[in-house]
Amino acid sequence: MPTRLYSDVQMLDHQPGDGHPERPARLAALLHGLREHPVPGTTWHTAREATELELGRAHGPGHLRLLRAAEGQTVSLDPDTHTSPDTVQVARMAAGATIQAAESALAGVPAFALVRPPGHHAERDRVMGFCLINNVVAAAEAALATGAVERVLILDWDLHHGNGTQHHFEGREDVLFFSTHRFPFYPGTGALHERGHGAGEGTTINVPLPAGVGDGDLRLALDAVLRPAAERFKPQLVLVSAGFDAYHDDPLGDMRVSVEGFASMCDAALDIARTYAQGRIALTLEGGYNLTGLTDGVRACLEVLEGATPPTVATPGKGERAVMEAIRAHTPRSA
Repeated sequence: MPTRLYSDVQMLDHQPGDGHPERPARLAALLHGLREHPVPGTTWHTAREATELELGRAHGPGHLRLLRAAEGQTVSLDPDTHTSPDTVQVARMAAGATIQAAESALAGVPAFALVRPPGHHAERDRVMGFCLINNVVAAAEAALATGAVERVLILDWDLHHGNGTQHHFEGREDVLFFSTHRFPFYPGTGALHERGHGAGEGTTINVPLPAGVGDGDLRLALDAVLRPAAERFKPQLVLVSAGFDAYHDDPLGDMRVSVEGFASMCDAALDIARTYAQGRIALTLEGGYNLTGLTDGVRACLEVLEGATPPTVATPGKGERAVMEAIRAHTPRSA
């Protein structure tokens, strides 16, 4: 089945400043590589901007006023998050593309939103960590608003914890948020004991990992922690915050994930989608700052979505103990 790619060259117009890691070259490399050497079966689709209604499901009125005030401006909204005149429009487009990808998944066609800026750090009322709008939150809310699904799984395998996504859904039972990330590390959230609250108790699952973990550790986390949780939750849609900054040569982390490791994680997510969600899966780009790791990692995931058999990854290593602790923490006592 063809995989839809949602993006737009206008997303290169977000200019956060010289030397900033989230630079236009990231998306430029992806667009060039995938157009010059396309993954067979993938099709390109133009991104649209998210509407005010769609953004309002993810963010508060004050946040939306802040974004409107920043339109056409070059300002610093956060120590790490800077705008250029086109940034806010581009951020709306990134959110819109992610919503389109979720809509495609609901229609039975897998999709990948190739977007910038990323979104998973953006809180309901706060810009943070390169992120202005929480793209995956907007997409999950849009999918739930259709009434076509009642339960959504968000898998976040970025190097950094998706604090904004967790905080948005941690009191709800209709979204299962699962994150693997380096810890302790920016943004400081994502500890093992953060499991949601109220109606959402147990629907937040964090697997904090030490520096230096690799492919086998992450695959173990998905097989031994996420898979049982998915069996209990039974998602009807799978969304992936796909960051590629756990790559072994990424400048922002100290992890050891290979391109094959990203393919393996995508395979695990796809298998969950096929088992519980009628194959409904959509990915959206988060981090990834080594251009080789980013472009090769995205390509490997697309090849898996198009039917390639992922390579066998190494056995667990440095992160095995942390995954075992997560298994104990997230296994229901009655099980």
